[in-house]
Amino acid sequence: MAEDDAGSRRDFRPDPLRWSSRFSLTSRILAVNILPLALLGGGIFYLDSYRKQLLSERYKLARIEAQITAEALAGATRERQEAVLTQIGKEQKMRLRMFDAEGNLWADSFALDQPAFKFDKVGDETRSERFARWLDRAVNTIVGADPIPDYVEPETPNSDAWPELRRAREEGLTQIQLRDAPDGTPVINAAAPVGLVGATLLTTRNAVDITEKVREARTTLGMALGLALLTSILLSLYLARTIVTPLRSLARAAIRVRLGREREVEVPRLPERQDEIGLLARAVADMTGALRHRIDAVESFAADVAHEIKNPLASLRSAVDSLGKVDDPELRNQLIQVAAHDVRRIDRLVSEISEASRIDAELSRATFESVDMARLVENVVDRREARGENGDCRIDLLREGSSTLVLGVPLRLERVIENLLNNAVSFSPPGGTITVCVARRGEHVETSVCDEGPGIPAESREKVFARFHSLRPEAEDFGDHSGLGLAIGRTIAEAHDGTLTVHDNGNGSTGACLVLTLPAA
Repeated sequence: MAEDDAGSRRDFRPDPLRWSSRFSLTSRILAVNILPLALLGGGIFYLDSYRKQLLSERYKLARIEAQITAEALAGATRERQEAVLTQIGKEQKMRLRMFDAEGNLWADSFALDQPAFKFDKVGDETRSERFARWLDRAVNTIVGADPIPDYVEPETPNSDAWPELRRAREEGLTQIQLRDAPDGTPVINAAAPVGLVGATLLTTRNAVDITEKVREARTTLGMALGLALLTSILLSLYLARTIVTPLRSLARAAIRVRLGREREVEVPRLPERQDEIGLLARAVADMTGALRHRIDAVESFAADVAHEIKNPLASLRSAVDSLGKVDDPELRNQLIQVAAHDVRRIDRLVSEISEASRIDAELSRATFESVDMARLVENVVDRREARGENGDCRIDLLREGSSTLVLGVPLRLERVIENLLNNAVSFSPPGGTITVCVARRGEHVETSVCDEGPGIPAESREKVFARFHSLRPEAEDFGDHSGLGLAIGRTIAEAHDGTLTVHDNGNGSTGACLVLTLPAA
């Protein structure tokens, strides 16, 4: 019992995440399922690193292409240079321009032949393309990407309009510059010196494929996340419904039970559910049934108490009222004896009722300890013999089995044995034998008290455990017993997870045998 109490205290310790209780269960389920997807969705923005990697590779390619082309153009005739520019521009889909030492444009692959590429006009974009451009700008803003200058053709076609050409001429090294086309695609310029006379080459490539790859990856990931998000929301709502709906039903039933609006409020048991919700529903239903049973028992107990106390009070009142009207000393003594008997009866009833009413509460708080039932019974019998409470009955003690240990409250278990022996002594004939046997039966310890009295009919064996049971031996004075002894005994037995039952005397003779069965320690 002490372990159970400690376990209960551990079960109800404060929840370190009680702040989350401010939100509904549905909201928390949705948050738990959607948050990981939202974090994964952040990967869409980190596709910018993929884009940077592609651009880095393309920078290397543009540098190599510009250097190789510059070497091919160095020392070649003008006709040969124009042919090289035209051929490479067509094959690589680039625009190549040559500038002389003074920075003047003297050869352009787009002027020598048909342009290898054209920028898409902004006004001609489809809705999906406009959304893609907006998403590109949003991602760049969120990830804090460096601003990229727009690609704008200069009004004067000379090398001073291109910063990369100036750096290439001044430093003698190939320079790379990134710009944005009107449609948002990257434009990569590579400027390289040609020969030793100060001429320069400018290559221009519209890397549309980079944008297409990034947008394709982003679209695929977005679609997958959208589908996963929709599935997660639907599953979360379904999960929340399977949890919240029965909990709300249980809460409504509990409120109706608390308010007492309907005597027979049906608490749903959810027998089809084998999960924790089903266990909770059945536990609440069982608890409600137990509470109703307890309330009914209290009401019945109060009615029985009022009835049992009313009889001796009526007798006492009659005796007291008659005392003032009677002059005969003998009759007055009889009335005084009746009044004294009624007072003792009321006192016994009050004591028994008080004990019966607090047994459950006391045992629920008590700490169970190991008790040897054989030794406990022996001590009870010895004390009764010393006080002469066994009358002229002989009590035989028997013990079967090596261990008769149980867990319980010794004082209460002694009370059960006392009540059983009182009952056996009351019904035993003069000089009769009461057999008390303590035996180990499998996982239980049985203590039987058998008498040689008239026995208890099968149809009355449950009635003897009713409160204020009035079937007593004819020789016994009226009111000497409260009728609560066996009821108290059964209550104590059940509080110890045991039973108290009535059987026939096993030796073939008449009499009753009351058996206390408790779990073995």
